[in-house]
Amino acid sequence: MGVTGQVSFEGRSALVSVNVGKPKDVAWNGKTVYTGVWKYPVDGPATVRRLNIDGDGQGDTAGHGGEQRAVLVYQLDSYRYWQEYFGRDDFSYGQFGENFTVDGLTDDEVCIGDRYRIGTAEFEVTQPRVTCYRVGLRMGEPELPALLVSHHRPGFYLRVITEGVVEAGDQIVRTTTGPHALTVAATDALLYLPDRDRADLLRATQIPALSPGWQGSFRDLLQATPNEPSWNGFRPLQVTDVIAESATVSSIYLAAPDGTPLPPAPAGQYLTLRIADPGVRVPVRSYSLSSAPGGERYRISVKHEPYGEVSGYLTTKLHKGALVEAAAPRGDFVLDEQAGPVLLISAGIGVTPVLAMLHQLASVRSTREVWWIHSARSTQEHPLAAEARALIASLPNAREHLYYSGTTGRLTKEKLLELALPVDASAYICGPASFMADLREALTAAGLATDRIHTELFGALPSTNPGITGQVSRPPHQPAGPPGTGPMVTFARSGISTPFGGTNLLDLAEACDVPTRWSCRTGVCHTCVTPLLSGEVSYSPTPLEPAPDGQTLICCARPTDDVVLDM
Repeated sequence: MGVTGQVSFEGRSALVSVNVGKPKDVAWNGKTVYTGVWKYPVDGPATVRRLNIDGDGQGDTAGHGGEQRAVLVYQLDSYRYWQEYFGRDDFSYGQFGENFTVDGLTDDEVCIGDRYRIGTAEFEVTQPRVTCYRVGLRMGEPELPALLVSHHRPGFYLRVITEGVVEAGDQIVRTTTGPHALTVAATDALLYLPDRDRADLLRATQIPALSPGWQGSFRDLLQATPNEPSWNGFRPLQVTDVIAESATVSSIYLAAPDGTPLPPAPAGQYLTLRIADPGVRVPVRSYSLSSAPGGERYRISVKHEPYGEVSGYLTTKLHKGALVEAAAPRGDFVLDEQAGPVLLISAGIGVTPVLAMLHQLASVRSTREVWWIHSARSTQEHPLAAEARALIASLPNAREHLYYSGTTGRLTKEKLLELALPVDASAYICGPASFMADLREALTAAGLATDRIHTELFGALPSTNPGITGQVSRPPHQPAGPPGTGPMVTFARSGISTPFGGTNLLDLAEACDVPTRWSCRTGVCHTCVTPLLSGEVSYSPTPLEPAPDGQTLICCARPTDDVVLDM
């Protein structure tokens, strides 16, 4: 079915085609994608229900579908635009993954919150289309997600206000105009393009119909403060002390070689070290700062892991006066400045970032209600215990709960729930991944809001690969086949260094089974944004909005010299 014909009612908007499709497995780049982006026209009436149209489905319900994204709309005008842009004449209705192909309702005139009656159903506009690689997969145009944004033709989602029956040829009648007159195209640009107007961001958060996810993104942009690294790349720091805290943990104090004070680092951030030891295969690792923010020196407290080359070097070979190279402190796991209760929860060496937070609270003589909750194997394997106890004693509203797996038993979800924690608290959790997942679940069950529960993972971050199925998790490794011939790429958290080869840094990371996070793969959504600890990159395609200083978008970045990535 072609899309060149005109369908209209004397200039009024009309429903041209109703399109549905069930999710299916599709082969793509050596992977399997479970996706519902393939939609096909329906003959005759179709029943629209709260979550979708009869016969329709979504493969990735985290990014598509649900009450706020029940029906996707795309316009004939945009079909004609892309036919000319790509020089193609093979489009058919549903080609862009939409449920409703419409005549009229352009993105630059439809506003968030507008309501429309189609057939016997009524709908409300909730958000623009989510940028996603799958529309490019469906169209055979990989850069299409970025083009939809940069050309201001995203399409939009509808919420079903009144269930009913629709059919191709139905008139589309606007019944309500959304507040603040923020169009779909303007809303899309506000999230994905640079040079945002703060007044428009505030206006967007005041539109009740806007989906919660987009409202949250706009609130984050309003509250965002620049968090640029204190210096670029690596700089030398001098070891001023190495102090054994337990049989397996040593604290290492670092200062500027010339004695000048180091830039302050917010409590909870981490330091990435690079050591010049030929016996260490990947000499880059990150360690949380365990000292009070604002001191003249940094302190990291390192556990000597049985097979840890860098931790072994730092805890057994490093001596006072030695030099190491360090990237500037980084990380978003930082203590808030609110006045409510705070929960500092850790296991094992995960104590280090929350100990820095405890130092920060003590330094300002905070009157906040502080809960210090720590789990260790035994008193002998509880480093920095006396220091934490002294800090707790200096705070008027602090309490301590310790759990030793060898005697009283480890900290579990059930034991955490027994504490009757304040539900208005902000929680900070650091420890093994399973420990953090269990305690996040427990805190949610206890009534804490999910946006008040913060976690810090020492290893690689969990993957975000929407729609990919059947993946087998493997430890990071060197890529298969002949080594690349480009600059050296180091994935610091994963312990892999390899010469660059391929299209971009994301492809290389996937070839090494380094956990990756992405969605659009074209430099739009910033899901793949990654701290660039050192080195320089170039881009192809060019991102619609540059990455913040000290970071890079790995989905479209290529190294121009040796780079170190925090992944």
